[in-house]
Amino acid sequence: MMDLRGNRAYAERAFRGLAGGAAGLVLLILGLIAVTITKRSLPVFRHMGVDFFTTSRWSPADLLFGALPFVWGTAFTALIALLIAVPISLGMSLFMTQVAPPSVRRPMVYMMDLLAGVPSVVFGLWGVLVLSQYFDLGRSFLTAGIILAIMIIPIITSLSREVIETTPPGDKEGALALGATRWEMINAAVIPHSAGGLVGAVMLGLGRAMGETIAAALVIGSALGQITVNPFAPGNSMPAVIANEWGEADTLHKSALIALAVTLFVITIIVNLIATGIVQRSMKRSRGT
Repeated sequence: MMDLRGNRAYAERAFRGLAGGAAGLVLLILGLIAVTITKRSLPVFRHMGVDFFTTSRWSPADLLFGALPFVWGTAFTALIALLIAVPISLGMSLFMTQVAPPSVRRPMVYMMDLLAGVPSVVFGLWGVLVLSQYFDLGRSFLTAGIILAIMIIPIITSLSREVIETTPPGDKEGALALGATRWEMINAAVIPHSAGGLVGAVMLGLGRAMGETIAAALVIGSALGQITVNPFAPGNSMPAVIANEWGEADTLHKSALIALAVTLFVITIIVNLIATGIVQRSMKRSRGT
């Protein structure tokens, strides 16, 4: 009996050690990434100062590195992607959870999982071959936004579906028992319960859209200095310019590209922290704590 208790205690300590080590390893890797890229970006920050974020001229030959157009391009294409993806994703998640029979829901879930696993370069090439040519959109902010929307729809749909499925059946049945239609039940019971989680799903999709590299690089147009609200104009984004210029960059140019990565890293962390906070607050509210 004593041996059995000793073995269980040893297994418990081993499990805690492994789990703590795995969590610590993730934090260590994240810290090493942050320290390394921040250190490599310091030369351009010393060279440009605040002008790195506030100017729009990007000319490596003249040692001028203004990141503002790339920050704008990243935010603009992500906004276009959200405007397209959010209504479609929420509609699909509501259809799969509230309307579709199991025989229809299962294939749709499978297709969403399959779509999420398609490599981003495939979406980018499809955008070049189909959207740019046959739909005459060219390589532009809009083309990049549409491709990013297609890529984040599976993420937002899957997360939204899981959030909506946590709605207590009693709330839905109560609304229906009071004579509400299906839409009135969704509006009165499902959406209020899931609102925080849905916002979190959208924020995670936003983080994915802002960080996408290859697909955006293929379809955005690679134009320098573009700060415009015209969606049909070519532009550029932080991930795209890093992918396009890294191979031919010298020391300070590489430092500028790494500084773009640092900027994107910080923005993505902020977006994910906001999403995590919203989801946790929603979960506490749903539990009544």
